[in-house]
Amino acid sequence: MSVPPPPKQLPSHYDPTATAQKWYAHWLRQGFFRAQPNAQKEPYTIVMPPPNITGRLHMGHVLNLTLQDVLIRRARMQGKESCWVPGLDHASIATEAKLVAMLREQGIDKKDLTREEFLAHAWQWKDKYTHIITAQLQKLGLSCDWERLRFTMEPNLSSSVQDLFVRLYDQGYIYQGVRMINWDPVARTALSDDEVVYKPLETQLYHIAYSLVDSDQQVVIATTRPETLLGDTAICVHPDDSRYQHLHGKQAWVPMVHRAIPIIPDTYVDPAFGTGCLKVTPAHDGHDYALGQKHNLAVIDIFNEDATLSQAAGHFVGEDRFVAREKMVQQLRAQGRLVHTATHTSHVGFSERTHAIIEPRISRQWFVRMQAWVQPALEHVLSGTIQFHPPKLKNRYRTWLENIQDWCISRQLWWGQRIPAFYLPDGTVVVAQDRAAALAKAQKQYPDLTAADITQDPDVLDTWFSSWLWPISVFDGWQDPHNAAINYFYPTDVLVTAPEIIFFWVARMIMAGYAFRQTYPFKHVYFTGIVRDHLGRKMSKSLGNSPDPIDLIDQYGADATRVGMLFSAPAGQDLLFDSQHCAQGRNFGQKLWHAFRLVQSWSIADNPDEAVDHRLARQWFTARLHQALAEVDAHFESFRISEALLTIYKLIWDAFCAYYLEMVKPAYGQPVARATYEATIHFLATILKMLHPFMPFITEELWHHLAERSASGCILVAPWPQAATYDSQLLWAAQGAFALITQIRNRSTQQPGAHRQERVLYSTQPIPAWLQPWTTYVKKLAHITQITVADTLPAQKIPLDVQGHPFFLSAPHVLDHAQERKHLAQQLAYYEGFLATITKKLNNPRFQQQAPQAVVALEQKKQADVMHKIACLQQQLDHC
Repeated sequence: MSVPPPPKQLPSHYDPTATAQKWYAHWLRQGFFRAQPNAQKEPYTIVMPPPNITGRLHMGHVLNLTLQDVLIRRARMQGKESCWVPGLDHASIATEAKLVAMLREQGIDKKDLTREEFLAHAWQWKDKYTHIITAQLQKLGLSCDWERLRFTMEPNLSSSVQDLFVRLYDQGYIYQGVRMINWDPVARTALSDDEVVYKPLETQLYHIAYSLVDSDQQVVIATTRPETLLGDTAICVHPDDSRYQHLHGKQAWVPMVHRAIPIIPDTYVDPAFGTGCLKVTPAHDGHDYALGQKHNLAVIDIFNEDATLSQAAGHFVGEDRFVAREKMVQQLRAQGRLVHTATHTSHVGFSERTHAIIEPRISRQWFVRMQAWVQPALEHVLSGTIQFHPPKLKNRYRTWLENIQDWCISRQLWWGQRIPAFYLPDGTVVVAQDRAAALAKAQKQYPDLTAADITQDPDVLDTWFSSWLWPISVFDGWQDPHNAAINYFYPTDVLVTAPEIIFFWVARMIMAGYAFRQTYPFKHVYFTGIVRDHLGRKMSKSLGNSPDPIDLIDQYGADATRVGMLFSAPAGQDLLFDSQHCAQGRNFGQKLWHAFRLVQSWSIADNPDEAVDHRLARQWFTARLHQALAEVDAHFESFRISEALLTIYKLIWDAFCAYYLEMVKPAYGQPVARATYEATIHFLATILKMLHPFMPFITEELWHHLAERSASGCILVAPWPQAATYDSQLLWAAQGAFALITQIRNRSTQQPGAHRQERVLYSTQPIPAWLQPWTTYVKKLAHITQITVADTLPAQKIPLDVQGHPFFLSAPHVLDHAQERKHLAQQLAYYEGFLATITKKLNNPRFQQQAPQAVVALEQKKQADVMHKIACLQQQLDHC
């Protein structure tokens, strides 16, 4: 089956929506995205960071996924067996929170459902959003191998995760313990330290008076959380603080609850903070918990799971913690216990998923010992075996690994992979893959046990505990560690992700790779930046500053949206996005479309004498094309994807459209030489190949207008063009000619009526050898009638300078000399300022000693070039 033949002439307007639908369906039918182990080809593998099944894609997804698609499309064109594995993440906390909210809107409370009923709703949600998200991914043009689509909670992947839990438990890496953990009172679950985001929060520092037991004296403590005094079990002071040494060993009454608590000395207390007296609430602060353990203090938990006050608080039972705080302050003030308040800024922990303020809480949870896996994960990143782009993120990575804590992996949720731990009637824990395996283990010691006698742990595993196996499990490398796919496609080549999950995910995948397959999971990690609006604010739904990517695609097209995201997206740096970038991408596509229409409209002269040959223009663009190819390849090798796009953009917009086509375009009604036409078609083909990874749809459409193709003859699988050596001297000469054209155009537009005059370009010196071959093109593109050498110059003239050679452009009969001198003086002032900046840098001894020699040489060249420019401008002023 072949594709429908294209019409002879392109339509005047490009329809991005119809084009995208046509070609994406064709690519799927042809199976171009499928990848299989192939011993004759080099593999190239990317595993998609799986989007959460919590709703629609956002702008960060568009940036991340477009970068991956650019990389995989280019690799495919390079002849590699390119495998891009798509996926979706069950996202336990985020999905359950959204699901609970949705059910609440329907009048359903989670607590009124059984676990099975709740999970039935969750799987319906998953099925709905799987369809929505995959449709959005395809609309963006992503060339994933859709037959490899994986979901983190599908049976095989869940089985792998539970099997890993059992193995690590048996090896002593996983343990259960009572610890002070981070508690999310909205999701009602434990969080790991990495899931807590600390933000500065302006609050109040409350100074509260505690009466001493058997004394009329008082001691004043300072706290930002007065409601927690209901759980106080001690007051602590620094042993060397002379203000309180007389209180060591005494007791004080906790206000309102009238509980006597000891005053203890400990060097942990900072005498300079507040009053130097610290209230100790072991159940609700990590440091207080450590003090409680050290001094054998009582632990009183005053909060319920939802951060309302519990019966143990004795006051404000059932009230929200912040409501209770306000009521506590009112009562303390009424009792004369509130001495005074002061504004204070604290760093408060927030849940990374629900954005709720975290409550420290003592809880029995499951943990993973991480220390044993740190060394290889750190060593291979620092040595460059795994390369970070940008490299500066290695420092953040190293800091985290060098201070790693045990990983809390249990979550008090229903949606997720359930922990494979089972409890016997006497409380004994049996860890096994499933209930049957657990019963078999238990019956070795308790033969009379039945399945009804054992109870599975109600908690689920942290989502990241499944995600850290992602590059392995998507190829079934855990269940079948030697299968053909894992052996061929693993390790993968590139991971494209965001810096904020460098600890949650990247570091743990690296650990898993070395721990479970003895090698790295990927060779490169490309970190994207945060997508921000034009004011620098992070895009979010709450601010209302984030457009819906699908709306952008509907308005501008997928190609324009893709390049709009990449026009200013350097690795690791935030992207200031504006929808005008998409408009720029749309205009770029239209520019290419109309350039193609122009070429299509040409008639061809088979007789060489019937048309201008334009050999020089062809030679120049050939050199310029290969120069751009070399730059693009270098950018890709260094993961400068945005720079690669900009190089292609300038090649097409400036070099091809603004100069090459204008040079070779025949006069109206005249033919073009066949050699020029065929060269132009070749240039177009190469340009389309270079642009295809970035703008796949328009390039595929134009590719099929260049020549009749078979169904399999798509640009998507066309070979990536190879850079060849090029004539740099020719490019230098052309650069000078174009600079001259630009100067003539710019100065002509500044002179009223100049376009109606016959304009001549004069030189008092012989025309430079480099310019002589270009004079025909200079006259054509700058719209001048003659270039001549003359001893005598006209009175009305505009001085120009190109590559050190002075020229003079004839001006209208009435030339504003004052305006001209003002213009030259402004330019002179600018370059003199620029020279002063460069000279100051070069005269700095630290710069000379510390900067690389190549950088110093570049600054010296800049200095020489600017000095020459100043001399030329001064000469022009003398002639004006």
